[in-house]
Amino acid sequence: MSCWETIADYGLRSLGIGERLLPRENFTLCQQFTLIGSGLLWNIYFGVLALLTGFFLATAVALGKFSNIWAVRKTSEWFIFVFRGSPLFIQFFFAYFAFQSLKSVYPFFDPFTAAWLGALIVLFLNTAAYSGEIFYGALRSIPKGDVEAADAYGFSGWARFRRIIWPTMLRLAWPAYTNEAIFLFHATTLVFFSGFPAWQQRGDALYYASYFADKTFNPFVPYPILAGYFILLTLVVIGVFGLINKRLNRHLPQEARRGLKLRMNLIR
Repeated sequence: MSCWETIADYGLRSLGIGERLLPRENFTLCQQFTLIGSGLLWNIYFGVLALLTGFFLATAVALGKFSNIWAVRKTSEWFIFVFRGSPLFIQFFFAYFAFQSLKSVYPFFDPFTAAWLGALIVLFLNTAAYSGEIFYGALRSIPKGDVEAADAYGFSGWARFRRIIWPTMLRLAWPAYTNEAIFLFHATTLVFFSGFPAWQQRGDALYYASYFADKTFNPFVPYPILAGYFILLTLVVIGVFGLINKRLNRHLPQEARRGLKLRMNLIR
């Protein structure tokens, strides 16, 4: 089988398109690159959707923690504390068994026991908690002069938030939020190792890398391939978020613009 035939058969296998059976022997580099790359589609799916939806909840949580209303502030604080204080692996584990229990009583929850929805909800809540804390810190760092200037120009309520507070919050928080986005994509590798099963062996990139490592007894080929894919994915995230960062800082003088300073997350 040529490499092009392998790509045609296994390129979309993680989505259920193409060859149903995994290779059992005589593994080639092309097979490993193709299947691990196919699984990466799930990591991209989880990361992109969790970021897009979690961004809006994070903004609401940050505003809630900044609120003067006691009930709203405490609800936001506890939400952030619970999801930042517990390991993501445990969150996946408990969510899966919680959905399984609900499914036995309410059939409506059946889709929630699948990774495409259940794990996505966990990632959505987790990144919203971390990002909410980042946005809250940015809210507290907004210069008072900006708010006073907005008041002087007659901005109030929603108009002041949309035109002054929210853009400034994003500009201040964006470098740290970029690091959170990178870590979120890396965290998607926990999905199929935490309780949510890979239906018909349709797993993510780490799932297939582990499969080849177990079958060949040689982890020094599939895992570097996996690392290479995630390095490329990280570069894409940095590029996209860098463009957004430039957009957020376009009104500032060149010397005052905040660049992205990415730091390695050794522990979360």
